[in-house]
Formats: sequence, C-alpha cells, structure tokens
Amino acid sequence: MRNKKVLFITQAAVIAALYVVLTLLANSLGLANYAIQVRFSEALTILPYFTPAAIPGLFIGCIISNTLTGCMLLDTIFGSLATLIGAVVTYLIAHGFRSYRNPDYYKGSNIRKWLCPIPPIVANVIVVPPVLIYVYHMEGTLPLFMLTVGIGEVISCFVLGMILLFALDSRKETIFRLNS
Repeated sequence: MRNKKVLFITQAAVIAALYVVLTLLANSLGLANYAIQVRFSEALTILPYFTPAAIPGLFIGCIISNTLTGCMLLDTIFGSLATLIGAVVTYLIAHGFRSYRNPDYYKGSNIRKWLCPIPPIVANVIVVPPVLIYVYHMEGTLPLFMLTVGIGEVISCFVLGMILLFALDSRKETIFRLNS
C-alpha cells in the first residue's frame, strides 16, 4: 500500500517536472503563450490514459509553468483548471466509462486511445480564448482565438500526444509499473 502511494507521488512529480521543462522549451521558442500556442508539454495530457498520477502531475506542472512563464493570475488559475478538467475526462474515457451491460466493450478497442486527446483540446479551446481577450485585452474575436488555440492544441495534444501514446503503449507496464 505504501509503495503505491510513493509510486503515485513520484509519477505525479516527474510528470509535473516534464510539463514544466517542455513548457519552458516552448516558451523559449515563443510558442507557450498568447493566441498561437503549441506547448510541447500538452502532449503529456495523454498520460492519464496510463496512470491517474498524471492528473495532479499535469495540474501542478501547468500551475508552475504558467507562473514561470509570466502568465497573469487569472490565466494561471483558469488555464490550469482547463488542464485539470482535460486530464480528469481523459482518465474517465480511458478507465471510467464502462458499459454496465457489457464490461468488455472497450477491451481490444482502439477507440479509447483516439478519444483521449479530445478533452484537453476542448477544455483549452473553451477556457483559453476568453482569458486572452479579458485578461490580456488582446484584440481579436472569440472565434478567431478559439481557432488559433484549437490549432495549437490539436498539434500538441492530438498529433504529439498520439505519437507519445503509441510510443509508450508497448512499454506501459514497465514505465508506469501497472502490475505493481
């Protein structure tokens, strides 16, 4: 029991640290904030597919990243909440939505994998554009910012995230110690 708690905390901390490092890398390239965002760290939003420790790891990593990259307080709060919501729903898609009539419905199906990047994309497309307009007073329309943020999220979460998911999937038991 104790080892599982240590493993959970360790995994969450490593995921948070990776999120911060990847966000700082994107920030150094001018890709982490504002209307056009391609945060490499958002690829990690696929990790709740493998471990529930990714949920607090992504949330804490996003808080730290937003603070270190100079985001305003409301951006840090709402952006991090969008990441948290995306992570929770990703986990539920991967593990929680089971048909009560047919518990084996998802076994052997790839549909869960392909649905997992969608929650963080949707959460960020809904939350980030109003933040850009009302917190940063950026000129532009809500649909325009939804489009630009959405494109960045699709690149980060869907394209990079799915590459990461398939790269990790064959080694998931070893990496995430799922059978411990």
